[in-house]
Amino acid sequence: MNIRTSVLAGMFFLSSLGAVNSAIAEDGVISKQESTPGSYCHEKFQAIVPSTLNSDQPELKDSTSADVIDYYGPCNETPLGQDQVQQQKSQNQHPWARDYND
Repeated sequence: MNIRTSVLAGMFFLSSLGAVNSAIAEDGVISKQESTPGSYCHEKFQAIVPSTLNSDQPELKDSTSADVIDYYGPCNETPLGQDQVQQQKSQNQHPWARDYND
């Protein structure tokens, strides 16, 4: 009886962690640190799927992807904002950018 209870509690705990993780990264933002209030932030967020960069509705890569943007600038930046779309388009045009793996 105790083993079954422990297993069920463990499964519940792991499933709740997955739900929390997906809720945190729902907007694509992994972390956001405001260095100067109302001024500049250091953010990390998911990159945009390259095939959607030219569409009207770009999409972020899956939260399990290791392709993360390390951004430092104004705090009003969004992962799917026009600035990010243009920046990632220009980065994808370089042949060395496609072959780079961290």
